[in-house]
Amino acid sequence: MPNIGAKTLGVVFALAAALWLAGSPAAAQQKTVEIRIGYITERVAEPPPLSLVEPIVTDKGVQGARLGIEDNNTTGRFMGQSFVLAEAIVEEGGDLAAAFRGLVDEGARFVVVDLPAGQLLALADLPEAQDVLLFNTRATDDALRNEDCRANVLHVIPSRAMRADALAQYLLWKRWTEWYLIAGTGEGDRLFADAVRRAANKFGAKIVAEKSYDAGSTARRTETGHALIQKQMPVMTQADRYDVVVVADESDLFGEYLPYRTWLPRPVVGTQGLVPTAWHRSHEQWAGTQMQNRFEDFAGRWMGERDYTAWLAVRSVGEAASRTQSADYETIAAYIRGEKFQLAGFKGVALTYRDWNGQLRQPILLAAPRSLVSVSPQEGFLHQYSELDTLGFDRPESSCRLE
Repeated sequence: MPNIGAKTLGVVFALAAALWLAGSPAAAQQKTVEIRIGYITERVAEPPPLSLVEPIVTDKGVQGARLGIEDNNTTGRFMGQSFVLAEAIVEEGGDLAAAFRGLVDEGARFVVVDLPAGQLLALADLPEAQDVLLFNTRATDDALRNEDCRANVLHVIPSRAMRADALAQYLLWKRWTEWYLIAGTGEGDRLFADAVRRAANKFGAKIVAEKSYDAGSTARRTETGHALIQKQMPVMTQADRYDVVVVADESDLFGEYLPYRTWLPRPVVGTQGLVPTAWHRSHEQWAGTQMQNRFEDFAGRWMGERDYTAWLAVRSVGEAASRTQSADYETIAAYIRGEKFQLAGFKGVALTYRDWNGQLRQPILLAAPRSLVSVSPQEGFLHQYSELDTLGFDRPESSCRLE
């Protein structure tokens, strides 16, 4: 008889048990209930990648939601639950409100929203959305977690403040306390620069120099290439001293040209260089490799941040439905917001939603283009409830109160 390992036997017994359950009289009599989850986004023209080595991705976000549905059904089929994804991918300038109403009319009481802040708020304020739970998987605006918060919105994507705090903790751990802040002129650039200033004040760093850079007239890809950039970037970063350059360039217009070209030989962090993010293709810890491989097999490409947050949103509904053994909207929504809810997100700790502003607590990855450098919160940054609440707006800091 061949030597069968304990792990193999465990898999065999698990499969046998699953088959027995599936074929048992109780399973045969169990009625399957459908839980419909909506997904809405707008198809907009994005600028070409900064480099030809980057793939052009046209299905960001939705592939994560689709994989989440598949994972939900893996356990749901044994509990009489069937999960369905209703997709509304609206053409640019299309009627998002009508598409949202269509999802609700189809029975979607949970909707994954992959849209910027303004469009998210417009949907959240619709009369049809008052008994629907929206999952924000894209908008990082801190205002959504503060003065513009909504009781029917949960935020899966990390905010700008969470990202800046995660970065600041690592810089303080490295004792890089003097920062040169360079921000673009776009709205997102300004908001991320505000988050950086807040993080510096929060953790005791000092912004020793600051500069605004208007890249509006600069081509993202130009045949003049390195020659012009090589001359321009050292002049832009000229200063007597700084430990690190912090860049705020969410539009990816100039930040990628800063590494190796600064006046002083210093690292570049922020929206380029060392980047704080919810997910990165280099992440391997805590079964991250298995998740990366599963997504690549499923979608034929790497998993991006919007894919990951959409997956988390769909899995939040699946986890709550499984734990409560219910398909009732009120029951599932209450459980997601409650103290017992925990979600595995391949980050080493359970993820939960903050009750004061609906933000998902989660570690932030600090990633270079091809490697994971660190994960925040950093060791030594303590909190009376959860170290994850050292990232972003804590309860006393937030102007939102959902409880």
